[in-house]
Amino acid sequence: MKNGKHNLYDDLKRQILTMELDPDQDLDEVGLGENYGLSRTPVREIFRRLEGEGYVEIRANRGARVSPMNHQTLRHFFLVAPMIYAAIGRLAVQNYKPQHLTDLKNTQERFRAASMVGDGLAMVLENNRFHEIFGEMTGNPYLQPSLGRLLIDHARIGHTFFRPRNDDMRQRLQLAVDHHDGFIAALASRDEDMVVDLVFEHWELSRENMELYIAPEGIKADTRNELPAASMEKQS
Repeated sequence: MKNGKHNLYDDLKRQILTMELDPDQDLDEVGLGENYGLSRTPVREIFRRLEGEGYVEIRANRGARVSPMNHQTLRHFFLVAPMIYAAIGRLAVQNYKPQHLTDLKNTQERFRAASMVGDGLAMVLENNRFHEIFGEMTGNPYLQPSLGRLLIDHARIGHTFFRPRNDDMRQRLQLAVDHHDGFIAALASRDEDMVVDLVFEHWELSRENMELYIAPEGIKADTRNELPAASMEKQS
């Protein structure tokens, strides 16, 4: 059974990934301690752990806040994400253990089930877990932290992808499900080239979806020419 510390740690991660907590949002140390039955010391320990993983920032004399997303962080993200994902894919093929593949398959089934019923929060978390397992497959202590940090912003930027509003977005979501199946098949056959090809296909899909979130279609503006005729006559 989980204790208050584990619950607080898991809940904060979930709330950050699913954007229940906004980027830059201050974390109420006292309030969280009261809600989870913890003193300030274990709450601060969890903040430090989450800081090390990239979920929060701790500022001197100002407390902890959710890691920000701004122009600079987004630029860094888009520059390095495909390189790190490709390296992760190659090393995953070379180093994964059978249990990793079992975990990946189980996570994919939960992701598929969530996609079928439109459970956006579950899709965010299961998709994040799917890609975390790739990092674990590498067994590489240098790449795994970088992947973990990328996945935080990947989830936050792309969270609207898992709440499709039209047929095109639903088709994109199904393609993401298909990509996951492809990853599992390529890993099972130890096909490194296929995994890397899928990495870039999956990244391109993700990039397009994230761009839709960052720069959504503009609101149609009224112009003088679009005003009703009666209104135009009144103004003349």
